[in-house]
Amino acid sequence: MLAAVITMAVACSSSSPTAATKTNGTVGAVPPQPAGKNPSASAKMVCAKEAQNELGSGLGVTPVQVTRPTWVDHVYACQYVYPTGTLSLSVKELDSARQTTSYYEAFAARLGRRPGRLAVGQGAYVTTDGSVVVRKDWKVLLVDVSRLSNPFGQPPQSPSDTGLTVAATILSCWSGA
Repeated sequence: MLAAVITMAVACSSSSPTAATKTNGTVGAVPPQPAGKNPSASAKMVCAKEAQNELGSGLGVTPVQVTRPTWVDHVYACQYVYPTGTLSLSVKELDSARQTTSYYEAFAARLGRRPGRLAVGQGAYVTTDGSVVVRKDWKVLLVDVSRLSNPFGQPPQSPSDTGLTVAATILSCWSGA
């Protein structure tokens, strides 16, 4: 599975803008931005055609439908509907590191948390149902695999491995915008 995640990260990063921008003649990382009236480019990316293509390649399964994204209370979300279940993706945009930490930790309290942390984003963990929660800058990504079949994909993998594959793919495409 690690090889698949690395392959997807390279594929997505080669076709997406980089996380660096030119500022005052120097190249540097894009600073975190507070939640705005509209979703950021990186939040919208989770439901975009490029992500759909990358996830289809990585999971070996094409969704029969990707629902129309919603933007409610600074949460951008959509569902990938497959013949054997539904994968839900959501990104909460926040205004500070403190808010982000609080929101990130609230998922652990509500959904449960398996021991250990994942090397994705700026902190990530697997919930008790196999879903994956990732924080990056002032955003929190939830990859909800609770309504997918077990195993899922081609080749078949566990829900938590599916969640990690999806999270790594999405994070490899995020530009920090």
